Amino acid sequence: MPLISGMVPAAIPSPPADFSSFSLGPLTIHAYALCILAGIALGLWLTSVRWRKRGLPAEAVWDIAIWAIPFGIIGGRLYHVISSPDAYFGPDGDLALIPQIWRGGLGIWGAVALGAVGAWIGCRRAGIKLSTFADAAAPGLLLAQAVGRWGNWFNQELFGAPTDLPWGLQIDADNPNFPAGELPGTLFHPTFLYESLWNLAGVGLLLLVDRRFRLRGGRLFWLYAAIYTAGRIWIELLRIDEAEMITLFGVTQRLNVFTSAGLFLGSVAVFVVLSLRARRGGEPSPYLPGHAPEEETATSPADNTSETEASTDATGATPRANVAETKNGEK
Repeated sequence: MPLISGMVPAAIPSPPADFSSFSLGPLTIHAYALCILAGIALGLWLTSVRWRKRGLPAEAVWDIAIWAIPFGIIGGRLYHVISSPDAYFGPDGDLALIPQIWRGGLGIWGAVALGAVGAWIGCRRAGIKLSTFADAAAPGLLLAQAVGRWGNWFNQELFGAPTDLPWGLQIDADNPNFPAGELPGTLFHPTFLYESLWNLAGVGLLLLVDRRFRLRGGRLFWLYAAIYTAGRIWIELLRIDEAEMITLFGVTQRLNVFTSAGLFLGSVAVFVVLSLRARRGGEPSPYLPGHAPEEETATSPADNTSETEASTDATGATPRANVAETKNGEK
């Protein structure tokens, strides 16, 4: 039987309801939105750092992000609406809630899918391969998810089943998300915290693996997808919020469970295929064909003088053959 919060001093409290938003004049600021924005900012920072270390044009990462971020937000919202349709299309649904993302509800798979479309557009304009951006952004994307998950804590939403664990999450009994039939003070699995910690561990693992093996050609992105989905499967199994349920192979489960399982298997398969290809060839160019920076073919006069002096014979004259080498030997 789950313990109540008064019996467990170590329980995680939820913030007061009035902490979920505050007003600045006529403007209402929502904590959920701030968490999403903070995650995006940190993810972009980490991506830009990795971008510069790879010697790629600094302005290109921002040009791509301008396309990827809004596409990702729209895609995330659309996936949430499709996977949890009752609040919008059900008997008591309200279509006006669809654009109100500050209330919570961004599906990561919609965000990644449509965000990839935006990133592809940005990459085409910048002359960069999509796989180049995906590999550079993978740890930053997971960092953004780790931070953004805290928005669920402020909204007191998307928690797990009742639990006896000392780190159970307190939910206000008068909160609309409090499960019917549960006693006030019941503690719940803090799935937002589980996912945030899993993602942070994934960020560290991706950075470590990339430093050791220099994964390119999209491999780091697909490793990110495998790591994230592996955690999302067991976290989804803990959640009790309303979600679209489907039946596959005689098993009825949340749509996100099957989605995560399928994407995990697909990500592992793509990662293995790309790794086998990488063993047969060298490191791929980060640029689209015809967009790589032109290599310098000429050297400075000082360099030519140095080579000429090094080729001078004992009499102080430069042999004719050496003059030809001096003119044509630069690379």
